[in-house]
Amino acid sequence: MQGQMDWHTARALLEWQVELGATEAIGDSPVNSYDLPADTPWKPPVRPRPAARPAPAAPAPAPAAPAVDPVAEARARAGAAQDLDALRAAMADFDHCELKRGARSLVFSDGQPTARVMIVGEAPGSEEDRQGKPFVGRAGQLLDRMFAAIGMARDHPDPGRALYITNMLPWRPPGNRDPNAQELAMMRPFVDRHIELAAPDVLLFMGRVSATTLLQTATGITQLRGNWHDFLHRPVLPMLHPAYLLRNPAAKRHAWADLLTLQAKLRSLP
Repeated sequence: MQGQMDWHTARALLEWQVELGATEAIGDSPVNSYDLPADTPWKPPVRPRPAARPAPAAPAPAPAAPAVDPVAEARARAGAAQDLDALRAAMADFDHCELKRGARSLVFSDGQPTARVMIVGEAPGSEEDRQGKPFVGRAGQLLDRMFAAIGMARDHPDPGRALYITNMLPWRPPGNRDPNAQELAMMRPFVDRHIELAAPDVLLFMGRVSATTLLQTATGITQLRGNWHDFLHRPVLPMLHPAYLLRNPAAKRHAWADLLTLQAKLRSLP
């Protein structure tokens, strides 16, 4: 029958099958589905794993900043000062003492730098911090009266009767507390150089802090006072601090005895 079907008839039959919903062509002979190969289960495509990135190298540790030794730096700065003005500038540029940040003034010295007698006190108080000079508060006023009794003054034009005054610390401790060991250690080279540059004949260590620190002793000021010691090849007389005398008026008799001892020493020195 297929041999007798022309082209137009075959096309009409095919279109009729499409209209009926046929979607697949059927072969001339039946197909045994059991003979067909089993369907291969679907597997996701295997993608090559990307090569692992090397872990970033740890940053090289920054070189440690060299530790600063405040005492060594103070010693170098003080030793480089060739006069009192240079020493004052070196102290002003020294930034390792925290007292500097809370103080109003750098209290360097007062009096005549050529004086035969140099007084080393403790630290500035509130009035000293305000004026920028040592011993100008109540204790300083008493000190002036004490030395006036033997004909001496910080502003006397005669070096033999003049006074030159400084402190262990140039900056006021908060609340007028005692200087601590670290503060005294780092400022000690400036004090030593200050004495060398002023070159007095006699030193007076006024109060416990300066006497025990510079003489490196644990002996109290009441035992040290009235006796001569040696510091940087100069005679030293420790004395009671005027602030102590204000609190203990009975001790003024010891201060008067020390003033007479000083007077006799000055007469004995060339």
